[in-house]
Amino acid sequence: MELIMKNVILCGFMGCGKSTVGRALAPLLGMKFVDMDKYIETEAGLSVSSIFKDHGEAYFRVLEAQATKSLSLKGGFVMATGGGAVLSRENVEVFKSCGIIVLIDVPLEIITARLEGDIARPLLSGPSKTDEIRSLYIKRMPIYSSAADFIVSNSDNRSELLIAQEIAKKTIEIL
Repeated sequence: MELIMKNVILCGFMGCGKSTVGRALAPLLGMKFVDMDKYIETEAGLSVSSIFKDHGEAYFRVLEAQATKSLSLKGGFVMATGGGAVLSRENVEVFKSCGIIVLIDVPLEIITARLEGDIARPLLSGPSKTDEIRSLYIKRMPIYSSAADFIVSNSDNRSELLIAQEIAKKTIEIL
């Protein structure tokens, strides 16, 4: 089933499975998948880590806002946002104008375990990764919740296919 001119935007904390679930969800809805961070990397010719290191987070957020606008002009995408994309009210408004926002809600304990060995995330480069994750999680989750049109909980660490199937069912009901 193709949902013409609407997008499904996946948001949530880093490590919640936005990209993995998005890749499983897109074919279920007859849509194309795009990972916003990969899109930004392609457009900028630099990795997200390099953008943060060489130009700073503020510059990355400008590129993220540009990607939000560019991708939202097209329909039929399942988009996996970066963890900070919906922290911007402007990005949320753009996303809502072209589709629905779905929060993949994963408990802090599962997120912490998933990110334990991850060295690629620029915002987790300090001395205490667990404290950084906890602090960001507490700050960001209320923002994600308020941006979302609906929330899918993965408190039991289900597979990406089961989460994708749940999102597909709810998405079809809404659209």
